[in-house]
Amino acid sequence: MAAWDKRDDMLVHGQDPFNAEPVPTALYGHDLTPVDAFYTRNHGKVPLADPEQWRLVVDGLVGTALRLCLDDLRTGFEPRSLVATLQCAGNRRAEMAAVREIVGEDPWQRCATSTARWVGVALTDVLAAAGVGPAARHVAFGAPDVSSLAHPPQTYGASIPLSKATGPEVLLAWEMNDQPLPAVHGAPVRVVVPGYIGARSVKWVDHVSVRSEPSDNYFQATAYRILPPQVDPACAAPGNGISLGPVALNCEILQPGDDDRVSAGPVSIGGYAFAGDDRTVARVDVSVDRGRTWQQATLRPQSGPWAWRLWTATVEVSCGPVTALARAWDSTGALQPESSAALWNPKGYANNSWPHVDFWAD
Repeated sequence: MAAWDKRDDMLVHGQDPFNAEPVPTALYGHDLTPVDAFYTRNHGKVPLADPEQWRLVVDGLVGTALRLCLDDLRTGFEPRSLVATLQCAGNRRAEMAAVREIVGEDPWQRCATSTARWVGVALTDVLAAAGVGPAARHVAFGAPDVSSLAHPPQTYGASIPLSKATGPEVLLAWEMNDQPLPAVHGAPVRVVVPGYIGARSVKWVDHVSVRSEPSDNYFQATAYRILPPQVDPACAAPGNGISLGPVALNCEILQPGDDDRVSAGPVSIGGYAFAGDDRTVARVDVSVDRGRTWQQATLRPQSGPWAWRLWTATVEVSCGPVTALARAWDSTGALQPESSAALWNPKGYANNSWPHVDFWAD
């Protein structure tokens, strides 16, 4: 196995912090992503917290501040289970970097997206126990991992609107795919914010603060924001650009892969599609003639309202090079944009353009 018990074929973008994504074949056809293939995005060294010593502080605009141990969470609140997909905001950044250079960011390809069954307690139940004050508008999360990506280095933090935090789907989770949460994925407890970029699902969470304003942590106020094309990220002030929250509608082709060789005739193409927040995937189309004609794919049943949709289509291909395209539509009627060039931004976030693969038919 590779580092942190991951598959040997993981595409590792960095060892410290450890950042890695699975190969497409590791995701293909799996409603749930095996833990050893689940993508990993970290910003500093992985904290190795002692579950017995771990405490969660809940404070800020609350009636009663709380200090909870792991047993308090497990026995004091009703446990909940849900299937949710997490997607890195930099997913498919490599395609943007092919349009124009992106400096200082990991070149994530098509698989910084994974799905698991999470078990924990609803954040809203914990907030109710603390009593949320009338001026509250946001809920901020803090963790002990220190990142040198911030200047000066600071611990990781993020926030979400109170309206999202009080949804029953947001969890403080200690279990992943029927296993104890691994250290690299946030043990002993992490936040799971379904439908939002993975950066808001804070790992190793030890602090929940109810606030009137969003978190001023670097990773909320500065890092995860879409900047205008002409802006130098090194000079961007906190609050510049568009803050990332709900995931943009996206899809990907996982099979066949680039440069694969297949037999001419009927060929099976498949992948995933994902719509963030409370939207759902309504349709996926596939083309093998560069978009002149499209064929509707078959959507597999969804594992839950916060999970991706896997899809397949059988297409006819002739001998020679083939370019397959895919595009998804969501429940609002929105369609993915065609070109990653039109979406380019200096940090390479939110590339949700039509995916393509180039293969050969014999």
